[in-house]
Amino acid sequence: MKARVTIMLKTGVLDPQGEAIRHALGNLGFKGVEGVRQGKVIELDLAATDPAAAEAEVGRMCEALLANTVIESWRVEIL
Repeated sequence: MKARVTIMLKTGVLDPQGEAIRHALGNLGFKGVEGVRQGKVIELDLAATDPAAAEAEVGRMCEALLANTVIESWRVEIL
């Protein structure tokens, strides 16, 4: 079973990488981009067979290691 975790900065947390991307897009001629939020995607191969248990376990992984829970939020998809 596979899981995909999407991690993003929480609303209100400054995103300097996102701002740098927005600025670079403007310099390349892509007008109209008013904001960019940059995040990360982590894909996991799991031995689990129960989707609900796998999702709960990946959530615990996020809280323990994969995400900085103070400034980041995450979403888990079981594929």
